[in-house]
Amino acid sequence: MADRGMATGGRGLTEGDVADTAPDWTDAGAARGRTSHASRARRFVADAARTTWHDASLWGVRAKRDAAAAQVPDWETLREDAASTKRDALARLPELWRRFEERASAAGAQVHWARDAREHNEIVARLLRDRHVSRVVKSKSMLTEECGLNPFLEARGIEVVDTDLGERIVQLRHEPPSHIVMPAIHLRRQEVGALFAREMGSAPGLEDPDALTAVARRDLRGRFLAAEAGITGVNFAVAESGAIVVVTNEGNADLGTALPPLHIACVGLEKIVPETRDLAPLLRLLARSATGQAITTYTSHFRGPRPLPGSELHVVVVDNGRSRLLARPDFEEALACIRCGACLNTCPVYRRSGGHSYATTVPGPIGSVLAPARDPGAHADLPRACSLCGSCSEVCPVKVPLHRQLLAWRGVLADEGHVPRHRRAALAFLSALMLRPTTYHVLARVARSLARRLPAPILDRLAAPWTRTRALPPIPAQSFREQMRARRRRREQEHRP
Repeated sequence: MADRGMATGGRGLTEGDVADTAPDWTDAGAARGRTSHASRARRFVADAARTTWHDASLWGVRAKRDAAAAQVPDWETLREDAASTKRDALARLPELWRRFEERASAAGAQVHWARDAREHNEIVARLLRDRHVSRVVKSKSMLTEECGLNPFLEARGIEVVDTDLGERIVQLRHEPPSHIVMPAIHLRRQEVGALFAREMGSAPGLEDPDALTAVARRDLRGRFLAAEAGITGVNFAVAESGAIVVVTNEGNADLGTALPPLHIACVGLEKIVPETRDLAPLLRLLARSATGQAITTYTSHFRGPRPLPGSELHVVVVDNGRSRLLARPDFEEALACIRCGACLNTCPVYRRSGGHSYATTVPGPIGSVLAPARDPGAHADLPRACSLCGSCSEVCPVKVPLHRQLLAWRGVLADEGHVPRHRRAALAFLSALMLRPTTYHVLARVARSLARRLPAPILDRLAAPWTRTRALPPIPAQSFREQMRARRRRREQEHRP
């Protein structure tokens, strides 16, 4: 838990390809592009205290990441190795997944293929329905959130309980996470205490993090014991062995798959690596980049079902637009992401606007690259929610050039007509003006003269939204060029004999 907010686990939800099954957790019309990132962020920053500790908490995690990286002499070599591994895997996806299916099937697992979110959800629902499962426990899985699996199953009478503490908190609040690793980072302890008192019967006013965790543990223990199936995400799939790797800090994935006989693992196409030895640099980078830990508490390898009668392991491999992104050279490297959240922790825009302002499963810089690929109309403003400072690219453990991709998206979205009409008109006018220096200087002189005569409130309104939180500097009587000409003339006069 963060000092004043809650920071555990990680999950999310998006409208994606299953809008008919996903709850409307965004503002009305956000998924259809009728509200912007800026308007949603405005509500977050209206709570100044929350904004301040949200910013400080995330920057604290960034500082821990830096300290952990400094303890590894070959940190940059690890990044190079991991980046090379992921890019090699992306170049050989068909070959690697065929090998994975062969090895996993030989070990007793069953592999299923889903083209999109709906097909993924139907496969999972069918597996549960055929076995008469009505109670499911689920560990962290960004993919299932992307696909809207929870509401899909709940609409069919299946109870789904998220078992990661942070995920459970936001599930009980009927809201999405605000961070992919720390989904409740936006909440105060008091808010979590009130939630647990209402939903779990804990003592009112409870705020101690350890006590709150104990309350959640007691509630979840019975749900683990009653579960008939466990669903997990997958951090890495290994083609060489047919194994899947699940990384957690709470052990909830292990308990959720050890007790019920049915384990369903959901994995995106991009999560595969060629060989077991490729895991070493990725695992060393993942924990340090995510939370500043040397290693996560649990790194679990699953290869085939448990050696018990009736045990089953099903792996559902999902595309859901990933192959389309892979076909775009400017953005394919985004699929190398290992979901550590480091780019969120360092991003000045994310830290001060909150994860919900992005209205997508994965917020922050990486989400602003991925979301327009799925629905450019709904998320065209996200690439502009970026200062292009490059900090995200600097901390990415697999060296995804996020700030360059965000800049590239701006051009692509403009070319595709996803930029608002008034913005396109303004930019066209400025472009034409810049190509005519004489006209530009004349108009600039006129505008400067008028601006010096206008009352401050009117001038601030004309300069909005820049002046919403800033004051315009005094308008000079002369432009920089005019001042330089005047200075040059004075110097020439001074040096005349």
